[in-house]
Amino acid sequence: MKKNMGSLDKIIRILIAAVLVILYFTDVVTGTPGIVLLVVSGVFVLTSLISFCPLYLPFGLSTRCEKKVEK
Repeated sequence: MKKNMGSLDKIIRILIAAVLVILYFTDVVTGTPGIVLLVVSGVFVLTSLISFCPLYLPFGLSTRCEKKVEK
């Protein structure tokens, strides 16, 4: 599993996850949509921790900066 997420991508996902959790626990979003948002926030945090997003694979996307080694 090759890493395909950059630092900025990970930070944005964690911030979005935090906002979604706050919306749920302050009762702004409740019921089934609230639970769905909690699951989405969990996926965002998990993908940020492992630096891999499976949705990027089919499109060949990567937000990670590749360091080039010069010889």
